[in-house]
Amino acid sequence: MVKSDETLTMLKDLTDARGIPGNEKEARDAMERYIKPYADEIFTDNLGSLIAKKTGTKNGPKIMIAGHLDEIGFMVTRIDDNGFVYFQTVGGWWNQVMLAQRVTIMGKNGDVTGVIGSKPPHVLSAEERKKPVDIKEMFIDIGASSKEEAAEFGVIPGNAVVPYFEFTPLKNEKMLLAKAWDNRIGIAIAIEVLKQLKDVDHPNIVYGVGTIQEEVGLRGAKTSAHAIEPDIGFGVDVGIAGDTPGISDKDAASKLGKGPQIILYDASMISHKGVREFIVNTADEHEIPYQYATMAGGGTDSGSIHLTANGVPSLSITIATRYIHTHAAILHRDDFENAVKLIVEAIKKLDKDTVKDIVLS
Repeated sequence: MVKSDETLTMLKDLTDARGIPGNEKEARDAMERYIKPYADEIFTDNLGSLIAKKTGTKNGPKIMIAGHLDEIGFMVTRIDDNGFVYFQTVGGWWNQVMLAQRVTIMGKNGDVTGVIGSKPPHVLSAEERKKPVDIKEMFIDIGASSKEEAAEFGVIPGNAVVPYFEFTPLKNEKMLLAKAWDNRIGIAIAIEVLKQLKDVDHPNIVYGVGTIQEEVGLRGAKTSAHAIEPDIGFGVDVGIAGDTPGISDKDAASKLGKGPQIILYDASMISHKGVREFIVNTADEHEIPYQYATMAGGGTDSGSIHLTANGVPSLSITIATRYIHTHAAILHRDDFENAVKLIVEAIKKLDKDTVKDIVLS
């Protein structure tokens, strides 16, 4: 049960929404509902990314804040004669976190509950038991007795399959457990930035963007950035937390509650030196905590944004999150709030001259 708290209610609605790549409508509708009161204009690109525009100074620099709407999930590919459902992963999954997990199939007649299954270990050889089960050997059990009964349930190839998990604050109420933090927390940051700028004079035009299909190739960021043609881009996403057992600082040094992550490098982009230094100076000026981080694998929407047109100086600002790309992940509310504060303070200073200096730095 979520206590009465407007921010927690928003975070619950965003994370409980279902939206795998290519099926983001439910998540997009939730974002639109929360960001609409703070935007001058809302529109979508032709693939379905949501763009909320807030003008501070007409003809000022265009600042893009992009979180992605999609979450990792699955797609139904076939149903066998006994009613078992086979699927394709959509986004990156690790075999060992999938088995025995509850899922929701968004069927044509409504939601269908299922569980991911495989052969039980009792019938496996000793050698097979030592290995993770291959995803190709998994299926979803929806309790159907035949292909025809599954069809009566409304389960057909192409249906989206979404992890099932309810938003839950832990006993330490700043620790928040939910599915789809990757990347509804970025969506929440975009919403909250526009909210805090509602009655503030700022020298630019801010675009809060919910991109689609990030988990399968940063696709919505490409199209939405082309629609906006921003002068500065911020990708807001989750990052790796290094504060659980077995992880050393050389693997990942970030800790929950110690501030948003400033990404120096990932597989999609080297952060723009001028934007990075501007953000770090802003954080130092306002005593906002932050952490440096790198990701050797993976990337964020900044990877597409920075290559738009003749180039967009860009930076990824992320929230350290435990257990990403699983059914349930944990992050710290202070990191979310400090990321919002950092971006808001930066936007207040991003006028034409400052942007010019950043580009030339």
